[in-house]
Order: sequence, then C-alpha cells, then structure tokens
Amino acid sequence: MIKILFVCHGNICRSVGAQYILQDMVNRRGLAGDFLIESAAATTEEIGNPIYPPMERALRKKGIPIGDHRARQLRKADYNRYDLLIGMDEENLSDMNWILGGDPEGKLHYLMEYTGRPEHKIEDPWYTRRFDACADEIIEGCEGLLAHFESKRR
Repeated sequence: MIKILFVCHGNICRSVGAQYILQDMVNRRGLAGDFLIESAAATTEEIGNPIYPPMERALRKKGIPIGDHRARQLRKADYNRYDLLIGMDEENLSDMNWILGGDPEGKLHYLMEYTGRPEHKIEDPWYTRRFDACADEIIEGCEGLLAHFESKRR
C-alpha cells in the first residue's frame, strides 16, 4: 500500500482538495485498496475546520466527492507513517521540514514535480481567490502522481 499525505498551509483548500481528487481517481480506476490518501496542515490556525466552502464548490463542479473533513496539523510521527509527504509551495515544504525535523529519506515533494511543470507551485486560493484554477492544477498534479505510480508497476 502506498501511503500519501498532502500538506498545505491550513488543510482546508489545497491539501484536502488533493486528498479528495486523488482518492476519486484511484476509486475510479479500482485502485483504492492500493493507496492510503490523507491530508494535513503545516500550521494550527484552521485545526478542526471543514473544507473551505469555495474550494468545496470548485471540487463539486468537477464531480469530486467530498467527505467529512476536519483540518489537522502535520505531526513528526507522520514522517514514518507515510511514503510520500507532498506540499504545494515553498512555504509548505519549509514548514514540513521544520515540523518533521528534516527529510533523511527523501519523502518530501511538491505536487507539481509529477507533471511536465516541476518548477510550478500551487498558489493558495485563500489569497488568490482562484479556486477553480487551483482545482485544475491539483488535478494535473494528481494525474501526474498517479501516472508515476502506474509506470513503476509495469
């Protein structure tokens, strides 16, 4: 089983969006039993809050099922629990490194590393207000991530 944890600033937009998008992709491909997909925040300010309503609307427009999410913070123990910990931007990766005490096994990555645009970072829609565009970027990143795993199986 491949264990993936998506991380963003508050765990109410990008990381939970990536969790739901990738889960939907693996469900549709009959691969749900091969993956554990969860999300967390790099900060404490949104702990316990549900997905942010504008992000939820952007995902629902794309037919992505929404679960009963409550934001939680990344914990040091998560490093050993997950195979990949995926952030959305430089601030996320910096916070993740600090919380986790480094990345000795090379588990920390940006989502867009798995696309043809590895230098691209996914901006926080809380600030940009571009929720639909953010969802599109996450879909692109998750498709690339899933293709990465499918190519390793062959």
